This record gives sequence, C-alpha cells and structure tokens, in this order.
Amino acid sequence: MTDNDKILTHFTTRVRQMILQYNELKNENEELYAMVDAREEEIKRLKASLEQSKKDYECLKTAKMLEISDGDIDSAKRRLSGLIREVNKCITLLSGK
Repeated sequence: MTDNDKILTHFTTRVRQMILQYNELKNENEELYAMVDAREEEIKRLKASLEQSKKDYECLKTAKMLEISDGDIDSAKRRLSGLIREVNKCITLLSGK
C-alpha cells in the first residue's frame, strides 16, 4: 500500500466519520426543534389558560360587587321602610291632636 493509498483511506475514513457525526447532529437538531415547538405550544396553551382565568376572576369580582350591592339595597330598603313607618306614626299622632 502506497502513501497515497494510506492517505486516501484515512481521508475516506474521516469523511465517513464526519458524515455520521453530521447525521447525528442533524437528528439531535430535529429533536431540539421538536422540543422547542412543543414548549411553544405549551406556552400558548398556558397563556390562553391565564387569559381565561383573568376573565373568570373579573367576572367573579363583578358578581361579588353586585352581591354586595344587592345586600346594600336590601339593607337600604329595610331602613327606608322603618323610616316610612316612623314618619307615618308621627303623621298619625299629629293629625290625631
């Protein structure tokens, strides 16, 4: 085997090794891109979930405010009814004399 044959054999071996390494890196790169895509999908899903949770929270806050307002309205109605009864008693007392 001549020196040129040895060099050619060595060169061929190195090229094959580089091709194998390239294919391995290419596969790893594809896997990493797939992982990135999966993470991006998960981020989109979580953002949508967060937005829905924010909307639900706002609805609950509004409902709670309305509930408090309804309670205040009932309390105000009771106070007004009491005041009206008291005024009616006063009118009755004044008109009776």
